[in-house]
Formats: sequence, structure tokens, C-alpha cells
Amino acid sequence: MTDDKGIRVISRAGSLLRALGAATTSGSTTTELAAEASISRPTAHRLLTALAGEGLVDRDDATGRWMLGPELYLLGSSAANRYDIADRARDIVDGLARDTGESAFLSAMRGDETVCVLSQEGSFPLRSHVLYEGIRFPLGVASAGLAILSHLPDREIDDYLARTDLVDRWGESHSQAQIRRRIASTRRSGYAVNPGLLVEGSWGMAAAVFDRRGRPGWALSLTGVQTRFRADRRRDLGTRLMQKAHELGRRLHDRH
Repeated sequence: MTDDKGIRVISRAGSLLRALGAATTSGSTTTELAAEASISRPTAHRLLTALAGEGLVDRDDATGRWMLGPELYLLGSSAANRYDIADRARDIVDGLARDTGESAFLSAMRGDETVCVLSQEGSFPLRSHVLYEGIRFPLGVASAGLAILSHLPDREIDDYLARTDLVDRWGESHSQAQIRRRIASTRRSGYAVNPGLLVEGSWGMAAAVFDRRGRPGWALSLTGVQTRFRADRRRDLGTRLMQKAHELGRRLHDRH
């Protein structure tokens, strides 16, 4: 196997694992995973079979659906001490949901994506269901991804937008020009706003959480229905998000 071919295999296997991580607890079919990972079904089946042999995925014999395997749990437990900030963020996320009535989330940057790692539903009876634990979005899509992307260095933003086409899946509202306008707005205000761009009437707001190097590694966000995000309230929610993001950032710095 050449180096390039080996890298492609690893990349495709990683895409399948990420797709499984974002799936429901009932798992996904080979066809669904192949489509999500943008690879052919035969290739997906071969890779999934190999991953199953290593214990990284599991297959329900009755339904034929794939799920994450037990070996990933063990590996995740080993990595948690370094990467898991859920325990340090839980009371902040819970407090945001309690104090605002909206659903609150913590998302982490992973490569060119964000993954939701912690959530808490708000008390307001009408909710947005765009976000849930495990779901992934490209940077610039949804408020958390926009908040993180906006605070990256300009060169990294330029490189990302040059290699990424968000329009094909997410529509013209995610063209480079539109993304850059929202980046400029986020930098001015300090927080990101998603005005129903993924699901009509479902709004989101987010503030970036910075690591010790001053880089955005996570984001706190709130989601809800449009009527709950009028202009005057957005300013209050944005200020609250930035305060809590700063508080979480201090906690992470103090950990080391």
C-alpha cells in the first residue's frame, strides 16, 4: 500500500467513525454512512467490516445497522483526561439554559468542524432541535462554528474558505461572501448569530472559548425560536454568552 493510498484509507475510516458518532442511538445503515462520508457503498462496507474486526464499530445482526464499538469507549476514556471539558463546563451550560430559558450547548472544534459535546434543554416550551450531542457542522455553519471561525487568524480563514464549498449542501446563504460578512459582524459584536439559516425560524447565538494560546477551541451557544431572539434581547444574550465563555476559558487555563 502506498503512503497516499494508506492516508486515504485512514481518512475514509475517520469519516465513517465521525458519521457514526453523529448518528442516533439506533445506528446507521451502510448506505447512510457511505452517503454521509461521501464514499461508495462497497468501500464503506469493507472499511466498516475492518473496523468491526478491531472493535471500533459494532453491527446489529438483526437490523444490519452499525454503531460505535466498545474499543472506542476505552480509547475515549483514555483521551478524556486531556480533551474532555464537559465536567468543567456543565454548570455553565446548565446555568445558561436556566437563566435564559433557551437550550444551551458546548461545541468543540475538531479539524474543520465543530462537534456538540454537551447540551441542556431550556424551560421555554418551544425549542429548536437543530443541535444535539454528537452532531457535527463545518466551521462557519451554525452559530458555534461561525463564532470559532471568526476568531481564527485571517490566513487560516482564507485557507479554509478556499478549500471548502459550503454552498452545495448548505445553500447560497453560506457562500464565501455571506460567510465573510457574518465573520465581520461577529468580530464587531464579539458573538455570532445564526438567523434561521439552517432551519427557518430556528435561531442560534454563540461565543468562542479560547485556549491558553488565545485560539478559539470551543463555543458556548444558545438556540431557540425566532420570536425569542429580538434585537434587544440578542444584545443581552450575547453579553451573557461572552461572559460565560470568558469564565470557562479561565477555568481551562487554571487546569494546567
